[in-house]
Amino acid sequence: KTMTNDDVVRMIQACDSTDVGRRDRAFLELLYASGARISELAGAKPGDISYEEGHITLFGKRAKERIVPLYTRALEEVHAYVLDVRPRLLTAKRQGNLADALFVSTRGNNMSAEALRRCYHKYRMLAGVDEDLTPHAVRHTFATELLSGGADLQAVQELLGHESLGTTQIYTHLTVDRLREVAARAHPRGGRA
Repeated sequence: KTMTNDDVVRMIQACDSTDVGRRDRAFLELLYASGARISELAGAKPGDISYEEGHITLFGKRAKERIVPLYTRALEEVHAYVLDVRPRLLTAKRQGNLADALFVSTRGNNMSAEALRRCYHKYRMLAGVDEDLTPHAVRHTFATELLSGGADLQAVQELLGHESLGTTQIYTHLTVDRLREVAARAHPRGGRA
């Protein structure tokens, strides 16, 4: 299953202007912009984002590194969170080492993949988005949107960090269905048997 842009927008708009809401907005924007796995964002560090170059370095399965370009809005949301909100959340940690993850809890600890999943589901519910649309559906949406927009399969494979092109090909059926619909509507003989 994939999400619509409206689904994503509703989830992002459900975030309020509190520190937690701003953190969560940055997380949701980054999830949608990068096609990352939740576990990859749980392991991300502030230094993994290059605001000048406009990308994030992700470490996937078997610590495989990949660079994913990000759209401006995601960069802005994450940058504002890192500069303004994250330091305040870190001050909540009274003892021990400072958290080093990009996303930190209200207690100043690294947010686990499970904590990020709970965050995602909170906003999915607030936005009234179908419960079948898991965080992994955002990854499917990222791939499908790229393919529908004309990206080639190998580029999408690289952005998703898939070892095999065959793994990436699961997204092509969605694109073929969309192309079939467009052809049926746009071709002069498309609607005829």
